[in-house]
Amino acid sequence: MVIKTIATNRRAYHDYLIQDKFEAGVVLTGTEIKSIRAGRVNLGQAFVKPESREIWLINAHIARYEAGSYMSHEPTRTRKLLLHRKEISNLISKTSEKGSTMVPLSLYIKGNVVKLEIALAKGKKQYDKREAIMQRDAEREMDRTIKNRRR
Repeated sequence: MVIKTIATNRRAYHDYLIQDKFEAGVVLTGTEIKSIRAGRVNLGQAFVKPESREIWLINAHIARYEAGSYMSHEPTRTRKLLLHRKEISNLISKTSEKGSTMVPLSLYIKGNVVKLEIALAKGKKQYDKREAIMQRDAEREMDRTIKNRRR
C-alpha cells in the first residue's frame, strides 16, 4: 500500500515527549480532499481534543480549493477523527491524567484514504528542550567528524 505524507507537525516533536501513536481517519468534504492532495495543509497550530466520547481535530488549516465553488469549506473548521470505540475510551482516560494531551503528528494518504497520525504526549519543560537541542547538535558534530576522517 502506497503512503504519501502530506504534512508533518515538527513542532510537536520539539514541544512534547511522544508516548503512544495512533492512526485515525478524518471526516472530510470534497474540496478538502482535493486541497490535501495538492499538499495545502498546515498542522502547526492544530491540536486534538476529546469531546462527548468523540475525538476532534481542531485548528488544522486546510486551504480552500481554488477550483471549488463559493460553497468551499472553511479552512480551520473542526474535523471529526475516526477511531475504534476502545481506542477512543483509552485515549480519553489517558488524557485525563495530569500533563497528558493528544497532538497531531502527520497527515498522509494511505491508498485512497486520508489518515492522521496522532500521539499521546506529555509537554516538555524548557530544560528538556535545551537538552534535546544539545544532544542533536552533539550528534551532528560527531557525524561531521566521522565524515571528515573518512576523507
